[in-house]
Amino acid sequence: MVLSRYITAEIARPLFLGVSLLVVVFTGYSSAVRLGQAADGFIAMPAVARLIGLNTIVALEVLLPTALYLSIISSLSRFYRDSEMAAMRAAGIGETRILRSTVLLSVLIAILVGVISVYGRPWAYREIYRIEAEARAEFDIRKIQPSQFLELQDSKYVLFARAVDKKSGGLKEVFLQTELGEKIQVLYAQEAFLPPVRFGEARTFELFDGYGYLLDRLGGKDITLRYKEMIVHIPTEELDTSYRRKAEPTINLFNSEAPKDIAEFQWRVSTPLATLALALLAVPLSRSAPREGRHRSFFLAILVYVGLFNMTSVARTWVEESKVASFPGIWWIYIFPLLLFAILMLAPGWARRRR
Repeated sequence: MVLSRYITAEIARPLFLGVSLLVVVFTGYSSAVRLGQAADGFIAMPAVARLIGLNTIVALEVLLPTALYLSIISSLSRFYRDSEMAAMRAAGIGETRILRSTVLLSVLIAILVGVISVYGRPWAYREIYRIEAEARAEFDIRKIQPSQFLELQDSKYVLFARAVDKKSGGLKEVFLQTELGEKIQVLYAQEAFLPPVRFGEARTFELFDGYGYLLDRLGGKDITLRYKEMIVHIPTEELDTSYRRKAEPTINLFNSEAPKDIAEFQWRVSTPLATLALALLAVPLSRSAPREGRHRSFFLAILVYVGLFNMTSVARTWVEESKVASFPGIWWIYIFPLLLFAILMLAPGWARRRR
């Protein structure tokens, strides 16, 4: 029991450090993207932190197995380099005993990854889509940049302003294009004003001193008008309820027969198996000679990790394109890491250079 606690503690420390580091790196990248959108006025600053947090939840299903895999490699490689593994063998403790000591922590991480993948991931995507839809509707016109084209409500409206008054929200030399069935409406105004609105509220666009053009795509029935003041009512933007499999509850994917839904379902429920497969492989891949550098172990580990990840992605694509049936689906991929694990355990000298 003392040895098991020692091995678990030695793996847990770099695991938590590795997860923290990976989360910080991912959060930094996500922050750069989201803050750029906030600077352009497309997302309010209060929503940025929520989106970054939700994106991090989605990423944890990959970050946790990766950190566990590298932590086992790092800890056990140090045992070999510092001759601790030689001392354990002299005491009658073999690699199988070391493997059993890593199983409990690996199973706990695999369960956590499974919960995130099956429940947390679709919930996070639903929240991301909802926040982004509300952010589009709550656009503040004072945050736009002058002399840039802006699309509203999925390109139903295209707005251009030569100058923007940040204090009042007023616009100068404005063009507004709208599609009205078979006709296109183009409005020009010397001045315009679009007040900020929140999601679900009606929006009006006030135009002053300009011209309007109603262009007929099918013929020559164009209409031109001159106005002093015009109010354009923009319909309330409704919440996007279109089907997105990433946000779909797992039980719905289980009952679906669509190939892409099947691939998404199998990806979610297979993440715990991938976590365990990587953890098992990490034990024999960490072998090294005493005082040997850690680079060789990490190089082999990265090759195996990249290979498994690419094979899983290819298998998922094949299921989505109906090139592979729902069974074996993506499950057959895991035969290769388990077979490699069996070979490494039966040939203990294969992955270690003796001196």
